[in-house]
Amino acid sequence: MSWAERTALVTGASRGIGRAIAERFAQAGLKVAVNFRQDEAGAAAVVEAIRARGGQAEAFGADVAVPAEAEALVDRVRERFGSLDVLVNNAGTTRDTLLLRMRPDDWDAVLATNLSSVFYCTKAALKSMTRQRFGRIVNISSVAGLVGNAGQANYAAAKAGIIGFTKAVAREWATRGITANCVAPGLIETDFLRHLTESQKAEMVAHIPMGRLGRPEDVAEAVWYLVQADYVTGHVLVVDGGLAMQ
Repeated sequence: MSWAERTALVTGASRGIGRAIAERFAQAGLKVAVNFRQDEAGAAAVVEAIRARGGQAEAFGADVAVPAEAEALVDRVRERFGSLDVLVNNAGTTRDTLLLRMRPDDWDAVLATNLSSVFYCTKAALKSMTRQRFGRIVNISSVAGLVGNAGQANYAAAKAGIIGFTKAVAREWATRGITANCVAPGLIETDFLRHLTESQKAEMVAHIPMGRLGRPEDVAEAVWYLVQADYVTGHVLVVDGGLAMQ
C-alpha cells in the first residue's frame, strides 16, 4: 500500500510537536486523525492547514488518559478512514515541582496523561494492526526520561516508562509487521517553554552543543523516519542537539 492509503492518529496534535507531526504526515500523503483534549480550536486550525494544502485530516476530541475514551477514539478513526496504520502517542502534560512539594494528584495526573494513555491507545490500535500485519507505533518520550530532571520526578518517570513500554511492545509484535519506537526530544521551542524569559532560554541554549533550541519540525522528521523504517524497532531516537550526549 502507498502512504496515501494509510491512516495516522496523532494524540495531542492541536499544537507544538503534535501539530508538526500531523502536518508532516499529511505532506507525505497520509490521512491524519488530529486528536485533542480541550483545544478544539487548535485542532481545527491544524485540520484546516492540512486541507488547505490538499491533504486529508479530521479532528477527534478525546481524553486519552481515560481508557474508554482512548479505545473509542481508535474505533472512531478506523470507522472514519477505514484503517489505522500509524499511531503516534504524543499527548503530554507537566506539573513540575520539587519532589517534597509534589502532591499525589500531581504525580497521578502526569503519569495518566503521559504514560497510561500510551498503554490505552497502543492496546486499542494493536487489534487492527495485528489483523493487517502492519503497524507503526512511535511514542514521544523525552531526554528527561534518559537523564532525569530536577523538579520533574513525575514527568521523568513517565517518559522513562514509555521507553520500557515501547521496547516490550517491539519485542512482542516484531513478527507481525509492527514496529514500536521512541523519539526523545530535548529542549524544543513549544508552549512548554513559554514561561521562560529570553535570558533563561539563552542559559539553556548554552548547554546544547548545536547552539539552538530544537524546532517541532526536527522532531516530526525523526518520527517520519521511524514510520518509514522497515528494520528499526525498539529504538530510542534522541533529538536534542547533543544535550544529553553520553
